Amino acid sequence: MNLIISILQRTMVAGTPLLLGTVGEILAERSGILNLGIEGMMALGAIVGFSITYVTKNPVIGVVAGILAGGVLSLIHAFVSITIKGNQTLSGLAIAMIGSGLAGMLGKSYIGVALPSKFSEIAIPGLSNIPFIGPILFNRDPLFYIGIILAVFFWFLLFKTRWGINIRSVGENPKAADALGVNVGLIRYISTFIGGCFAGFAGAYLTLAYMPNWIEGMTGGRGWIVIALTIFAQWNPLRAILGAYIFGGVDVLQYILQPLGIPVPILKMTPYIVTIIILLITAREVIRKHLGAPNALGEPFVKGEK
Repeated sequence: MNLIISILQRTMVAGTPLLLGTVGEILAERSGILNLGIEGMMALGAIVGFSITYVTKNPVIGVVAGILAGGVLSLIHAFVSITIKGNQTLSGLAIAMIGSGLAGMLGKSYIGVALPSKFSEIAIPGLSNIPFIGPILFNRDPLFYIGIILAVFFWFLLFKTRWGINIRSVGENPKAADALGVNVGLIRYISTFIGGCFAGFAGAYLTLAYMPNWIEGMTGGRGWIVIALTIFAQWNPLRAILGAYIFGGVDVLQYILQPLGIPVPILKMTPYIVTIIILLITAREVIRKHLGAPNALGEPFVKGEK
């Protein structure tokens, strides 16, 4: 029983950065912006969060800095995709490389450095004492709780509010939304920026809660897993909660199966194999539409164009 609890606790930790990144990507894609730069934004958020925490000795300031770092980097993608109507796929790939390269450069002096402060687990009184469930769900770091709350909040925002209707209409039919007086560019900018902030948040989680140190390649391809998870969740933040922790469990599984003699490289490949399978299955436009992909995803909007 203790082994199962330990595995599920590690699953919660491993799934949280995936959840944060996926909620942000869902918001951006719901507005019609495909952001393949998540990996770079996560990497930059991770090193900025770590370095600012190291300097200030305050992880709260560090996580805010990491969030803003991801948001600022996303504005470059927003400018290329929205203002100059550039290719969103190429822009996203460039952002992924820029962010990862910049993080590697900024982080050289922090390799092997111990973090003076990090986010620790907080036991919720009463709930944390519930057998089995308590230690798994109610004795976690504060960012875990914030991630769940944000996922539920953005589900409500997208599907139960006027602002959410505007975001989804911009992603489905920007021309019709524009004709109704919706500011397509503004909504896409805000959605892309918030999505980048979530990616930075996910990166900061890695260095401030998941593994409180900095190593180059810290994100380990999680940004690409987020892209697949967005599809897996069918662009729904509530489904992202389930998907993120399933993938988190797959990630943890590699450590459990190592004693069975399965080669480590094969185990490490497991989350990415699942990611590739999902992306291959959904590569066809017909399948994406069936899953609920926004109709105008990845397409630039030119005001007045018929």
